[in-house]
Amino acid sequence: MDDLVLTSTIIEDSPFHSNQLAQLIDQNPHLNLKNVYRNGIDAKNHRANEEVDLLFLTVELPLITGFDLIETFKESPKIILVSNTPDHAFRAFDYDITDYLLKPILPARFQKSVDKVLRIAKSNTNNKDEEHFFVKSNSRKVKVNYKDIKWIEALGDYVKLVTEKSNHIVLSSMKAFEERLPNSQFVRIHKSYIINLKRIEKFNNTMVEVEGKKITLSRSRRDSFMSAIGTS
Repeated sequence: MDDLVLTSTIIEDSPFHSNQLAQLIDQNPHLNLKNVYRNGIDAKNHRANEEVDLLFLTVELPLITGFDLIETFKESPKIILVSNTPDHAFRAFDYDITDYLLKPILPARFQKSVDKVLRIAKSNTNNKDEEHFFVKSNSRKVKVNYKDIKWIEALGDYVKLVTEKSNHIVLSSMKAFEERLPNSQFVRIHKSYIINLKRIEKFNNTMVEVEGKKITLSRSRRDSFMSAIGTS
């Protein structure tokens, strides 16, 4: 993964597992450990989600759970959830979690999770310098210019890519598609919608109008949208 290094933070109440994660991070040349927190309140008060690329976050935290903590984030880095049980894996999909690690943490499984984050980070970096990408639609590769995209809409296991010239149905999750788009130009405003910031015509606290289409602005995504508007 070249010289890419991700700043990481651990939020874990167990000293044993916290030390284990710290050792694994220290042994990985692509990770740099910034902070360690033992509960969600300390992590929240110290804004553990800010100025960091990756969080190793335990679900079963004292005081507030890992999920409760995520809901306080106005902006979120990549998150690898850590848990004693697979029972929370399904719920994790609602929080755009990058990966889910089970205790005891095996070094090989840890490395697989980190490699996944690194691939996403590298892809996002590369996309910032590109003006187009290719998608597979109707069994053929189609070139799509970023500037031509109006919005992306969830359709079950597929996404609908609405562009200036045509629409494309692509086999992909919204999360995976979001990760390949430059975040300086696109923002997810709803579980089912990603929009091109340059195509916005008007908006308020509950709705964004893109090229004549009114799209609901989720309350949970309002802050990130307003932040994106301010920097677009």
